[in-house]
Amino acid sequence: MDKCTFLRAALRAKQPALGTWLTLPGTAVARTIASVPGLQWMLIDAEHGQITDKDYYELNNSIVSHGVSPIIRIPFAEGWLIKRALDSGAHGLMVPMVHNAKIARSVVSLAKFPPQGERGFGSPFTQHAFGVSASDYETQCNEYLLTILQIESREGLDNIDEIAAVEGADVMFIGPFDLAKSMQVQFGGDEHEKAIATVLKATQAAGKYASIFCLSGEQARKRLDQGFDMVSIATDTASITRDLTLQLETVRA
Repeated sequence: MDKCTFLRAALRAKQPALGTWLTLPGTAVARTIASVPGLQWMLIDAEHGQITDKDYYELNNSIVSHGVSPIIRIPFAEGWLIKRALDSGAHGLMVPMVHNAKIARSVVSLAKFPPQGERGFGSPFTQHAFGVSASDYETQCNEYLLTILQIESREGLDNIDEIAAVEGADVMFIGPFDLAKSMQVQFGGDEHEKAIATVLKATQAAGKYASIFCLSGEQARKRLDQGFDMVSIATDTASITRDLTLQLETVRA
């Protein structure tokens, strides 16, 4: 599995792990974006995007075919949602609104086969996005699949030390917009940036990978310079509207 778990390989090699957001269903869109050189991961957004679990399998395999790891963000920390995402062949799982260590431990347990966890076994499709046999997937996936926990609330911030210490949690991912709203502070203001720095420090102290949502290369570069390991650089919808706006401004000038 190490030959095609591209995001995990980048993180372990201490390389900047660059990714993008996919909110639109359809393998044509996914393939077009994944074909851009330099991406290690693509977030399949089933929380706020127009993607559901019926899209997972085809999206996973389309994205992997371009050398990019598909990570699925589920809507909530529910066992059946975790199972559907991982059984479709996702290289990792992102879970929103992880407020405390209890939620974090539950997610990790539901994402791993026994004896490390309680994930159910039985899908005939998981191994396709890894280029391995079903038996190899079964024995190796606990090590190779990434569990990514979103820290995006005041409660999550207050409990970050305990959350980051949970065994089996790989990445702490900051959702900066929800974090600012939960804290009731100005986005990008001093209190907000202090909170982001607190999560980064706790994540590093726990020996985990730190990640944050960014909307542009400029934002991503700033966060990488601060010490983050994994950043997004754009979203599909923002990229489309940004370019269309630029072209309209050019033709009207």
